[in-house]
Amino acid sequence: MANHRLVYSSEDGDHRRKETARAVASTKGPRLPDDGVVRVFREKGGRGGKTVTVVRGLGGDLSAVASDLKRHCATGGAVKAGAIEIQGDHREKIVARLLSAGYRAKPAGG
Repeated sequence: MANHRLVYSSEDGDHRRKETARAVASTKGPRLPDDGVVRVFREKGGRGGKTVTVVRGLGGDLSAVASDLKRHCATGGAVKAGAIEIQGDHREKIVARLLSAGYRAKPAGG
């Protein structure tokens, strides 16, 4: 048993959760300036190659805005860690929708 990976220890608990916590901590996204501009990113990292559109910099009730954006883009999504994730690359649609709703928004990233 020299070539094994420790999964559980009675001293430290479940080691699988520590690995996933590190992976989640590394995908929190870039640090944004507090200038009131909503930034819309396209990301693929840590999602098995799937593209998602991430909206950061919104304040207030994110679930209502996320619901509106999901309906507008006709796709799924979620609110995670203070950001809205929409499945697929919908940056142009989302920026246009946020601008029409009165937010200062711009596409960010590559």
